[in-house]
Amino acid sequence: MAAPARVLVFDDDETIRTSVVAALRADGFVAHGDADGREMRARLESFAPDLVVLDWMMPGPSGIQLVPVVRAATDAGIVMLTARDEVDDRLRGFTDGVDDYVVKPFAMAELIARVTAVLRRRGRVPAVIEAGDLVIDPEAATCRRAGALIDLTATEFRLLEFLARSRGRTLSKAQILTQVWGYDDYDPNLVEVHLSALRRKMEAHGPRLIHTVRGLGYRLSAAA
Repeated sequence: MAAPARVLVFDDDETIRTSVVAALRADGFVAHGDADGREMRARLESFAPDLVVLDWMMPGPSGIQLVPVVRAATDAGIVMLTARDEVDDRLRGFTDGVDDYVVKPFAMAELIARVTAVLRRRGRVPAVIEAGDLVIDPEAATCRRAGALIDLTATEFRLLEFLARSRGRTLSKAQILTQVWGYDDYDPNLVEVHLSALRRKMEAHGPRLIHTVRGLGYRLSAAA
């Protein structure tokens, strides 16, 4: 099994930085956060990231000023967080070597999806996710169980993909809400409703994969 991809996050906003790092770790990445880019070169050398998430508007060296630093030291992918959504700004970033943008405010699920897409193009995450007889293809947005194609809604697919990437780990309702819907202050019954529908579809083709861990959350475990 390949080692998990490594993601370095630079953002001076502590709430955003810690939330992004926690979300990346919950999705199976190795992640670390820093508040500014003054020690960028040393961190790139010590952490050896596969991808760097940069905030455009950091104090000191800005994210866009740090792109050449990343490019000179590593072949890591770059995803830029920015409140600037003008076309000229994006074109400048792409010219300098940015792989993708996420405009603030953003849903965490969107950021994780874009990070994953960049890493997939670079061969650092598997093209498909397998857990027992379950095979998920994020690129094609398809899911098969025991060879049978399962018809899922977009939300059910995102939910199943998150559970499968975190297979074997127990995930709380708050973690699932944040990752799949992009917030954690909504009615937790939302998770139960979608999980119930997802389980019915999955269990039409085999034994239970998504288990309830009483008082803690949910875990996807591959069938024996």
